[in-house]
Amino acid sequence: MPETFDGTKVLLEESEIPTHWYNIQADMKTLPPPPLSPATGQPVSPEELARIFPPGLLAQEMTQERWIEIPPEVRRLYQLWRPSPLYRARRLEAELDTPAEIWFKYEGVSPAGSHKLNTALAQAYYNREAGVKKLVTETGAGQWGSALSIAARMFGLDCSVYMVKVSYEQKPYRRILMESYGASVYASPTETTQAGRAVLAKDPHSRGSLGIAISEAVEVAATHDDTNYALGSVLNHVLLHQTVIGLEAKRQLEKVDRYPDVVIASCGGGSNFGGVAFPFLADKLTRGQAIKVLAIEPAACPTLTRGRFAYDYGDTVGLTPMLQMYTLGHEFMPPSIHAGGLRYHGDSPLVSQLYHDGVIGAKAYNQRAVFEAGLMFARLEGILPAPESAHAIRGAIDEALLAKEEGRRRVILFNLSGHGHFDLSAYAEFLEGRLEDEPLDEGVLAQHLASLPEVAHP
Repeated sequence: MPETFDGTKVLLEESEIPTHWYNIQADMKTLPPPPLSPATGQPVSPEELARIFPPGLLAQEMTQERWIEIPPEVRRLYQLWRPSPLYRARRLEAELDTPAEIWFKYEGVSPAGSHKLNTALAQAYYNREAGVKKLVTETGAGQWGSALSIAARMFGLDCSVYMVKVSYEQKPYRRILMESYGASVYASPTETTQAGRAVLAKDPHSRGSLGIAISEAVEVAATHDDTNYALGSVLNHVLLHQTVIGLEAKRQLEKVDRYPDVVIASCGGGSNFGGVAFPFLADKLTRGQAIKVLAIEPAACPTLTRGRFAYDYGDTVGLTPMLQMYTLGHEFMPPSIHAGGLRYHGDSPLVSQLYHDGVIGAKAYNQRAVFEAGLMFARLEGILPAPESAHAIRGAIDEALLAKEEGRRRVILFNLSGHGHFDLSAYAEFLEGRLEDEPLDEGVLAQHLASLPEVAHP
């Protein structure tokens, strides 16, 4: 391995921002089966999806074309923070006394503080082009809601956000950030939708979940002609937009004559993971490149590592199409961990199919181990990570320690998807010894897995 690079970060010029997104569907050996209509159980029609999505995004959702051009207007807005820097974590390497090189792509430099703006801008653009006036969405920890509120403002759209109640209470500054950009933010479940009222009728003290918040947002979009729904993860077009991360990282590593042996990212719905991993998986799928790719998830919501590969609803109430994915059951209520962006019962169909086929691997960690890794990283590298991103750090540390144990030099790349400046209350709990691991109720999990709908492949 060459040792010619002795710097800390690798930068690209604005002219080197990718001009196209990469679509992994072009190279997958097995594609996920089609989404099914919740009304008929048959493959969902474009007309059904057109009620809540604009034509440009629907085309991207379904296409198998390998490269999709980034609209010039979106690419110009990317220049506000892109290309994002690639760092080498030298102090972390020294602390671990590992022969591995640890590199991280830092998406916390975006105005939203995370990777989510990569797709928020694209979605707002295509909705504006379709004449849509309002966007509605859900958010967990608030990173996606923050990104969409910024993007909607930039394209002159109104924005409403249903924020999972436990995160609404844990992260008030995220709510304030969204409202600062003009968004209306609601603590979900609410009394403003039928879906929310149904949940509250069963559990008046519900802390909420992403599945519930999705139900509320989809209901609003489906019942208002001037409003479309925007999703921050899971769907194909969302992961497509995020591949700008991995495409930049490949070019940056090429500049220092490196190629990763391991690529790691946290994984809730899959946008962060797909964004950094898919451009490298292209090499594995098309020319057999030897590379280990790991999705890291919370042990409190272990979708890939404990879930069932089956058709399931993307929301709690059952308003969305059914997707084949790894799922814990659409009524599964994750424990109230601080990594709100990872508290989702399902995973992207693309990520799920790749995991099912053995192309990628997955690991799950308890939140105390994650926060330990996040603080170690902050104290060595100076960046306080979001709890979601700290999952990837935990995975990278363990891979570096494995390289030490094996005496192997390896290049490890992980995506640091966002900063933790709005997560200080979570770090305060950890520093004060009040942060506990949130155990799964095994009986409840088994019940939800057993209750998944039995759906034959179309």
